[in-house]
Amino acid sequence: MKEILIDVIQSELRNMGVDGWLFSSFRGNDPIAEMLLRKEEGGLATRRWFYFIPSKGEPIKLLHNIEPHSLKDVEGKEIFYSRYDEWMDELSKILKGVRKICAQYSKDGVIPALSRLDLGLGEFIRSLDIEIVSSSDLVAKFLVTLSEKQFESHLRSLKVLEDSISYGFSLVKEAILNKHSINEFSLDEKLLSFLEDNGLITSAIPIVAVNENAADPHFEPSKENAKEIKEGDLLLIDIWAKEKEADSIYADITWCGYVGKSVPAEIENIFDIVVKARDKGFEVAKECSKREVFGYEVDRAVRNYITERGYGEYFTHRTGHSIYTEDHADGANMDDFETKDTRKLIPHTLFSIEPGIYLKGKIGFRSEINVFIKEKEAIVTGKKQEALIPILK
Repeated sequence: MKEILIDVIQSELRNMGVDGWLFSSFRGNDPIAEMLLRKEEGGLATRRWFYFIPSKGEPIKLLHNIEPHSLKDVEGKEIFYSRYDEWMDELSKILKGVRKICAQYSKDGVIPALSRLDLGLGEFIRSLDIEIVSSSDLVAKFLVTLSEKQFESHLRSLKVLEDSISYGFSLVKEAILNKHSINEFSLDEKLLSFLEDNGLITSAIPIVAVNENAADPHFEPSKENAKEIKEGDLLLIDIWAKEKEADSIYADITWCGYVGKSVPAEIENIFDIVVKARDKGFEVAKECSKREVFGYEVDRAVRNYITERGYGEYFTHRTGHSIYTEDHADGANMDDFETKDTRKLIPHTLFSIEPGIYLKGKIGFRSEINVFIKEKEAIVTGKKQEALIPILK
């Protein structure tokens, strides 16, 4: 549960010109509401609850009688219901005089991470002559902004990940030069052990992929599907992790290497397009020092650069994602492809920029950096890969 300051939220609501922020959750179907309002050990929650933060005045909890402690961790007046017509009546009273509210809602459902308000409840609220607008920027500001301590945890994790890439490439070099066997899965296991030995945890195994497997953006190596890593292969490593301490922040990077002493020009030229596209996206993010920048704008700049060079159809995912205590978090994504993400890049938030070119069945490339928005400046938090690494050099 992230600490919330009601007066700060109310000030933001007034600045937005809305009358309040409505939360509703049933058996955890709004994880945003759960993370913001309930501790993990919050007890049973098998009945729907509501929480309304008005732009002025005391917040209100609407709770089922048999679960009166559902929202014990937040302040507010408590109202109880048992029958379905009672919650409808009480919610109508709570929202009396309200004309516009924020909720976890995305117009046309284009941002799934925000589309938590169910259609039926939305229809009921609109029947009260209330306009519903998205809570998108509120969610980012109050749920995924980093404290200084959290940012430092990200930097420490990032350093370990950068070291893990060097370690992985060195293992490949050693195996090839000594004519030992090494494959995607065995390298993956070594990288996982490296993370554990350095005090990090991760939500899933790294992506270790060569050639045509690297053309699958979410390839998962296993004992059964692993390919041998050989001289002349393109090797992609995508790895993400965080420290074990509560509220630590993920880092997430992708680097590519070529198993040889020098990189063939054709391969280097394609990777160079990925790198330059990545940097085009970062240039747009940096404009936040002068104006509001939206997630879709970063993706658009990256995608346009790749498309203009003839590879647009081979860039098959969004440009980047929000990063927080989960690797894929609830802030703005860099996306004008899978969604049109109209969320702003706001101070103290973290995200990835990771374009790729995937020639299905042949070869794939990706370069991933992490970007942090300071008060009025965007920075890359770690190293930027500028060219393919010749692993045997």
